[in-house]
Amino acid sequence: MLRKHIAVDLGTANTLVFVQSQGIVINEPSVVAVDTINERVIAVGKEAKDYIGKTPQRISTIRPLRDGVIADFDAAQALIATFLKKVIGSWPIKPDVVICVPTNITDVERRAVAEAATKAGARNVKLIEEPVAAAVGAGLPVLDPVGSMVVDIGGGTTDIAVITLGSMACSTSLKLAGDALTAAVQRFVREKYQIVVGENMAERIKIALGSVAPLPVPLSFEVSGKDLATASPRTIALSDTDTREAFQPITEKLVSAVMGILEVTPPELGADIMRQGMLLTGGGALLRGFADRITRATRIPVYVDSDPLTTVLRGAGITLDDPEKYRDLLIEC
Repeated sequence: MLRKHIAVDLGTANTLVFVQSQGIVINEPSVVAVDTINERVIAVGKEAKDYIGKTPQRISTIRPLRDGVIADFDAAQALIATFLKKVIGSWPIKPDVVICVPTNITDVERRAVAEAATKAGARNVKLIEEPVAAAVGAGLPVLDPVGSMVVDIGGGTTDIAVITLGSMACSTSLKLAGDALTAAVQRFVREKYQIVVGENMAERIKIALGSVAPLPVPLSFEVSGKDLATASPRTIALSDTDTREAFQPITEKLVSAVMGILEVTPPELGADIMRQGMLLTGGGALLRGFADRITRATRIPVYVDSDPLTTVLRGAGITLDDPEKYRDLLIEC
């Protein structure tokens, strides 16, 4: 009986699972709902996310990961175990698992990820850094003596790296990404319109209106929340102009971080990047106009992967097919 080989993108916002020869089989929010009285897990994934902001006092919704690393070990273990069980079913042989992690995480954080996966039912666990996995997933020549630059804007972290010969020549990881944009929407609506909106509503606003430059056709979105003055429900219409104002401090910090990595990139690798362009991936890559904003700042062509939400996991899946070729990209735990 063959052992299953699985790749997991354990993200702050979403967890994706890839099974060798099957492709991506799970793509669900990284949320766990727990009964705080008996500590029983009630729901995981999409079902648990639907509970956010709507639970009684005894039920708590938990995001096991924060800023790309495990913040609640037990909840993370429950999340991984639930998804592995969905994939494996009654399969008697424990799977080998490759897990995607942010760059620059500590050894302690790496061990926590590996231990959570092992306790959840994995046999052999290896890690791969997310920008490296994204480069593989996008088909960049990561093993060649060629500079490839990746900007991966996830839920909890933004990873920026220049990769050559299977390693990162320079990199940085910012705790500033999709979740920060969602929180910025909540702050903006509260401060400008005196309305409180929940996390799920703020995320829908971000997706519907998110942009960093004026759009050819203006967008609007009807928003319902709680009026701060009256505590009554209230509905307003937001525009893409509102989200640009909310996002501007964050997007400018991200652009500055990209510029910072380019400043320390060796000239030969910089020339490679200028020729082949810069890869923008992750959920933040869907922010309208952001690729053009980076191009204006750097004068380097920026292209968005065809499916930026799955680039990292696709790359990890490719390493499953040829582990010998990509062995230097994988981190032993």
